[in-house]
Amino acid sequence: MTGGLALTAGLALLIGVSLGLLGGGGSILAVPLLVYVADLPVREAIATSLLVVGVTSAVGVLPHARAGHIRWRTGLLFGVAGMAGAYAGGRLAVFVPAGLLLTGFALMMLATAAAMIRGRRGNPGRPVPPELPVFRVVLDGVVVGLVTGLVGAGGGFLVVPALALLGGLSMPVAVGTSLVVIAMKSLAGLAGYLSDVSVNWTLAAVVAAAAVVGSLLGGRLTGRIPEDLLRRAFGWFVVLMGGFVLVQQLPEAARVRPLGWVALGLVLAVAAGGTVRHRRRGRHTTGRTVPAAHR
Repeated sequence: MTGGLALTAGLALLIGVSLGLLGGGGSILAVPLLVYVADLPVREAIATSLLVVGVTSAVGVLPHARAGHIRWRTGLLFGVAGMAGAYAGGRLAVFVPAGLLLTGFALMMLATAAAMIRGRRGNPGRPVPPELPVFRVVLDGVVVGLVTGLVGAGGGFLVVPALALLGGLSMPVAVGTSLVVIAMKSLAGLAGYLSDVSVNWTLAAVVAAAAVVGSLLGGRLTGRIPEDLLRRAFGWFVVLMGGFVLVQQLPEAARVRPLGWVALGLVLAVAAGGTVRHRRRGRHTTGRTVPAAHR
């Protein structure tokens, strides 16, 4: 038991490092860790992951606030809307079969990984407003919060792109604002789960403490690792984990036969194909002369 707890705490460092470096990825790592390493039931694992990610994100807000990388009005509006959606998702999850929750979680992992591997399309000429439109912030907050509360995922890896695409926020500002949102709606999603799910508070405290340490380490590494390299490597790691979780949801007879691994191979092939096509398009457009009228 002690060895398993130590392994869980050691791996929990990755949760914090991910949050510190990327402003997301905590739940994507925490749920499989708690299910397959700590051997928690699915709903308890999701509830614990929400607690861990919420606490870690709240601590991670502090250095971003000191650096001025947070849009407070946007973050608080998104967070309040996300809290409502996350609480509703946490209550609805009680009525959803555990296998379906994990399948949805795995699909969320693969969608997130595809977005990370492709990267973001920049628009350097686009003006950045001081705050984002209220209606869109609230709408996106409710949708992202619902997903977070339902499957325990989709925090930063949905919030950061939403903030960046919605208002053209820079990555540091999007990441800092995302941590405010993640902290608020993770704890709201946890509240929705606590009405029907018990939490091992000792395990949760150990994992949260390790994740907080990891987030501080991740924050110190920011800027020292090329962002594109880190993003693609993490994206492929999430693809592998998502494929593993999907295979685990197959019937036992299928898991020990080639069918499960063929399915995983197809997932990896589709992701790889999308990455290659994206890179080819990028090479074809690089160096293309832009007409003066379109500059």
